[in-house]
Amino acid sequence: MQTVKMVVTGPFSAGKTEFIRSVSEIDVVATERKISSDSERAVKQATTVAMDFGRITVDEDLVLYLFGTPGQKRFDFMWEILSEGMLGFIVMVDSTRPETFREARSILETFRAYAPTPYVVAANKQDVDDAWEMEDMRHALRLDNKVKLLPCVATDKNTVKNVLLELLYSILAEMENTEK
Repeated sequence: MQTVKMVVTGPFSAGKTEFIRSVSEIDVVATERKISSDSERAVKQATTVAMDFGRITVDEDLVLYLFGTPGQKRFDFMWEILSEGMLGFIVMVDSTRPETFREARSILETFRAYAPTPYVVAANKQDVDDAWEMEDMRHALRLDNKVKLLPCVATDKNTVKNVLLELLYSILAEMENTEK
């Protein structure tokens, strides 16, 4: 059986935990703690402090392990640890919070420095009225046209599966290229 480690990263409150919860076949192992600061509590009640972990069996030969990173800068020491052995990563971006786009870009560059693996960018909350258009997000995030920027709703299993499949296709293409 082949296992593929994927990391789900992105800024605070981008939807990483929900993304993993919506597809994991096991109860997600989450290290969430109540938020103490008022400004963060206004966005959500708890935050990931170490990691989230979920698992998906694609078929009898392939299992995906999903590791969600903490989004807050003070827990970024976990990023490098979680990136070890990953075959690809997803950068989650909240389409309704342009103030987080610069941080998302910085996280993307950090993970590319840890390991030159395939990645995709998931534009979360595309079902919300004030979500940015995909092309506007691509421009704001300074993403090359070759980078897969995918619409997503972290609570919708189908869009989450689509993001995971696109990353998996990129990983498989990369593996085929290295074998040649």
